[in-house]
Amino acid sequence: MQKPGIPNGTRDFSPEKMIKRNFIFENIRKTFQKYGFLPLETPAMENLSVLTGKYGEEGDKLIFKILNSGDFLAKTTSDDFQKGSRLLTGKISEKALRYDLTVPFARYVVMNRNDLTFPFKRYQIQPVWRADRPQKGRYREFYQCDADIVGTDSLICEAELVLLINEVFEKLGLKDITIKINNRKILAGIAEVIGKKGSETELCVAIDKLDKIGQEGVKNELLEKGFNNDSWEKLLSIFYSKQSTESNEPNNLYRLSHLLLNFPNKLVNEGIKEIDQVFEYISLLTGNSKFKIQNLEFDPTLARGLSYYTGAIFEVKANNVSIGSISGGGRYDNLTGVFGLPDVSGVGISFGVDRIYDVLEELNLFPDKATSTTQALVCYFDVESEKYALPVLYKLRQEGINSEVFPEAAKMKKQLGYADSKKIPYVIIIGSEEVKSGELTLKNMLSGDQERLSLEKIIQKLKQ
Repeated sequence: MQKPGIPNGTRDFSPEKMIKRNFIFENIRKTFQKYGFLPLETPAMENLSVLTGKYGEEGDKLIFKILNSGDFLAKTTSDDFQKGSRLLTGKISEKALRYDLTVPFARYVVMNRNDLTFPFKRYQIQPVWRADRPQKGRYREFYQCDADIVGTDSLICEAELVLLINEVFEKLGLKDITIKINNRKILAGIAEVIGKKGSETELCVAIDKLDKIGQEGVKNELLEKGFNNDSWEKLLSIFYSKQSTESNEPNNLYRLSHLLLNFPNKLVNEGIKEIDQVFEYISLLTGNSKFKIQNLEFDPTLARGLSYYTGAIFEVKANNVSIGSISGGGRYDNLTGVFGLPDVSGVGISFGVDRIYDVLEELNLFPDKATSTTQALVCYFDVESEKYALPVLYKLRQEGINSEVFPEAAKMKKQLGYADSKKIPYVIIIGSEEVKSGELTLKNMLSGDQERLSLEKIIQKLKQ
């Protein structure tokens, strides 16, 4: 007999967990719609050529390839195996599971550009797959919730995305977060300043691992990629200057711009001005007040490892929880260009539902209403009360109240135990006395209180 199991890095979700996950999905979806984003879905699989080369060398290694149908080795030779996996893959696999939602979205925009109204704002809530090593907060199959705007380079979009991020986590009850913002132009300029112009991709990939492998690990990786000790020391002096500042400018922004006055660089200045403009737009979008999102900070070490980012980049982390980022994104100016549609700028964010779930669970932040979909359970004692109970159930549902009936006249202890196990907040009990009087017994499963009410009053109470 075969022992049942599922692949590492994937999970089953029980009804209880799905109710909580849907709580997250629904709040994110409502916020996306509030900000004017339209829904979109793309296939689970894409042509391998669409995905490769968009995520950097390390990202490409994590793409799940799909073997060609039939005899997938039919077109290969012994020489192909000698030449290595990269050349062999092209002969045995033409498709792959999507790595993220951004690249498929860019492909969709190019294919449908004549039918879209720009700027085009879309949201997408679907699973993605990565051949990563499973660990806490890191799965091989997980959901992303993306919102992107393409067809404009206005920094108003970045400001709106910051506000959207903040609103989503407020709705989820997760307020102890840090929203970090940086700009890839600053990192590209820093690469020039430290003498490694053109190596910003390698710099970003290494810096992106700072939280995982620390300064020494980042240093070793950069040295392996052609950086030297002199460039590393310059990098440290920029990122970790002890210079203090008395300024109302966004966190670290004044310090970094002042520090780089000794290293005039056009890209750095452009990046700093863009971030400054984003903060100004945030102020305007919140009533032209001096409002500041308290948990928003500028972080010059934020890199985001994906190679397609060209401007602002974002990342959100839950404070005091040992888990990676729970949201992130940025601006990409050239992504549609690889599909034949140049000069279309875009910016977007992505929420990692699986990590958000783990954080809310660890901090016990799921509300009680996120544990049940049924508001009321109708219980009865015998055949006579069964005939009375079923029309009651019909009326409850007609009034939009999520309700169900226990399907047999079991002992009341069993019926109440069923309601308790499903965390159903109310039970409507119907026996011979209720049938005669027309007043039903409504029991609050949380407090244990119960009262006799007409069906109309019960409906009013449940609607409240």
